[in-house]
Amino acid sequence: MSESQIEGDWEYLPLRLPPGVSRLTAATQLAIQAEFNGWELSRVRLYADGTRKVLLRRKIRKAGLPKVAL
Repeated sequence: MSESQIEGDWEYLPLRLPPGVSRLTAATQLAIQAEFNGWELSRVRLYADGTRKVLLRRKIRKAGLPKVAL
């Protein structure tokens, strides 16, 4: 996987799927990323040679410390 990039409130992850990857396999791989890592599909580009360039995104999680009741 490529390095993710942060832009505003979103984190983006560019992926490249080679020409031999079927549409069903690509959809399955992307569904796994969505289910287990919180990514959603932002953009897909299909090139004449069959290569797919995919951009996934997810909201940046701003995890803070829980508030303690005194």
